[in-house]
Amino acid sequence: MPMKPKRPCKHPGCPRLTGGQYCELHAALHTSDRGSAFERGYSHRWQAARKQFLANHPLCAECERIEKLTPATIVDHIKPHRGDPALFWDEKNWQPLCKKCHDRKTRLEDQRPEYRY
Repeated sequence: MPMKPKRPCKHPGCPRLTGGQYCELHAALHTSDRGSAFERGYSHRWQAARKQFLANHPLCAECERIEKLTPATIVDHIKPHRGDPALFWDEKNWQPLCKKCHDRKTRLEDQRPEYRY
């Protein structure tokens, strides 16, 4: 039985051919092995900080920009922390968002990821 032809790697700008989605060079960059929320830093300490931040900033920042008053339910990291504890705990990097705005922001970030080498 013939094998499927190899396709180019899905990593932006990579011309290598592969049998899967990504070549062996870029497969590690695109794994979804994120670990649990606790393993990523969202501990009891985070829950307390989040609760206090939302008490001090009760409205969604994105909705306020368009003069709409929506309660914030999520503390979002403006710049994704990607495991950096200093960026994770920096309150200047936090913003209050409603679920709808957070989902939109996260979707756009996932569609256009930033890679650092």
